[in-house]
Amino acid sequence: MNKNYLRNESAIYRKMNDLLIKKDYEGLQNAISVYNPVDIRDYIEELDLTEAILVFRLLKKEDAVEVFSKMEKDVKYRFLKGMTDSEIKYIIDELYFDDRVDLMEEMPAGIVKNILRNTNEEERNLMNKFLKYPKDSAGSLMTIEYVELKEFMTTEEALEIIKETGDDKVTVYTCYVTNETKKLLGFVTLRRIITAPSKTKISELMDEDVISVHTLDDQEIVANVFNKYGFVVMPVVDSEGRMTGVITVDDILEVMEQEATEDFQRMAAMIPQEEEYLDTSPFKLAKSRVAWLLILMITATFTGQIMNHYNTLIQSMIVLNMFIPMIMDAGGNSGSQSSTLIIRGLATGEIHTRDFFKVIFKEFKVSILVGFIIALVNFTKVLLFDRVPMDIALLISVTLMFTITAAKVIGGILPIAAKKLKMDPAIMAGPLITTVVDTLSLIIYFELASHFIRI
Repeated sequence: MNKNYLRNESAIYRKMNDLLIKKDYEGLQNAISVYNPVDIRDYIEELDLTEAILVFRLLKKEDAVEVFSKMEKDVKYRFLKGMTDSEIKYIIDELYFDDRVDLMEEMPAGIVKNILRNTNEEERNLMNKFLKYPKDSAGSLMTIEYVELKEFMTTEEALEIIKETGDDKVTVYTCYVTNETKKLLGFVTLRRIITAPSKTKISELMDEDVISVHTLDDQEIVANVFNKYGFVVMPVVDSEGRMTGVITVDDILEVMEQEATEDFQRMAAMIPQEEEYLDTSPFKLAKSRVAWLLILMITATFTGQIMNHYNTLIQSMIVLNMFIPMIMDAGGNSGSQSSTLIIRGLATGEIHTRDFFKVIFKEFKVSILVGFIIALVNFTKVLLFDRVPMDIALLISVTLMFTITAAKVIGGILPIAAKKLKMDPAIMAGPLITTVVDTLSLIIYFELASHFIRI
């Protein structure tokens, strides 16, 4: 039966709750079974623990496993505490291997011990092996549930294997060909197997140009490969080229979201947090923010020192103070624009460190065009509306031109420099670039003023 999506959640939830209050469990079971597991999860998470477990037990076993796998870790924790050993064993047995490993990583020691008690020794050893991979590596993301074929097999034999084992695999559409030592030789699609004559050898159908990742590759590298080639599944090999597992696109989507979140946090001058906002304590949130703010506060003292250096000029021309915020904001915003685009390009693989000079040249050309337009509009504005003298209007406009040019070039340079130094480019964005550009814009402003204006 096809699963429907909850198009009117409130109406559906009311219907479910009415059946639950009336204790019409048969009706509730029939009503909830037609909906997508994600929507069922959302409904269950709205209930208290007792009701949630009751509704969960009404689900078909295969639906229950899928709903459980999509729950947030705190909900999983509460469920596991309220389940019987037999229920836990069934769920653990039916979960895909990578979901089992993720569950082990997420749960407290007491729950892990309970899970291990309900698994056999072979699975325990295998899980311990997977848990040893670095947290953000390809090895930690992969699953072992894939279709494995041999090159000497016929398509008829391959189809028999797919029929026998396919129900327990994450995908059957791409099958991987290995030798006796599990070295990855190539891959073959289900389409080619089905459409080929029954006696055709797999060696004749397989594609040897297989793209894979290493178990120790960082998850960001894996995400970039997925994005570049448009894969839905990708093999993972060890240092000797032996097949160890596969990574599916659904896991990579989570990685992409996680990496994007981390970049946003770094760009906002925060230490990345793995916990969700509402689950994070005020102390941890404060801790993640205060370090960078202290650094930026200290670096901002340069701005004060610069203004003190030009104190005589400022006192003699008070009107200069009026335009300092505008110039600093224009520079900071310009730098942030450039850095954001470059960081995105680096993340997606569109830009590489070897493109350093190309980026500088392009940002320089862009900055000249943008700077000229902004300066021209500003000149008209301060001359006609602010009614400042011609030399002051010219000074401010020229300063804007130079500031925007410098800011955009710096915004393009710093992320690439960070990448070259094996640092996260995101740390070079936002507040840091703004601080650098603020300092530079003041120097430009007052140096030009000292030459433009005769005191």
